[in-house]
Amino acid sequence: MRNQGMAIIGGLIMLAGVVLLIGNIFNFNIWAVCFPLGLILLGVFVLLRPRMVAADTASHIILIGDLERGGQWALAHEEIWSFVVDANFDLTKADIPPGETVIRAFSFVGDFEIYAPAEVGVALDLASFVTTLKIDGQKEEDSFLSPVHWRSEAYKAAERRVRFELTQFVGDIKLRRF
Repeated sequence: MRNQGMAIIGGLIMLAGVVLLIGNIFNFNIWAVCFPLGLILLGVFVLLRPRMVAADTASHIILIGDLERGGQWALAHEEIWSFVVDANFDLTKADIPPGETVIRAFSFVGDFEIYAPAEVGVALDLASFVTTLKIDGQKEEDSFLSPVHWRSEAYKAAERRVRFELTQFVGDIKLRRF
């Protein structure tokens, strides 16, 4: 689903509004119940999420930190869950398999830098509350509550393709092509 990230963000905003409304109407501190329940559900999600992704997809959970993919490495389907992440994907020396490889990331604040050779097709599907996209140092797009879809030239015809599906509250994405 192309707008799945926006649906998740919209659903979370609506849920927070409903919880606040119920608390105000009934003069009840609903957070005293929701916060512990939310922590329990988050723990269950963390334990079960790796089993919910496809068998050929690596799943990583990073609370706060850096994610480095560079040098000689094999690109594979990957899913990343984080609160705050600074991620660098250097595809210039990566072993990229033929076909399309999907990298999915879900974060509250994400700073992604992607370095890709010109012959590799790159697609960016971004869903954020606030998005900044720079391609080759030029500001391509600033977005507020609007999904961003960008494809490199001849993406569909490229033998090796990498699609980044990034869902974030605040996203800063930089792509450099060589």
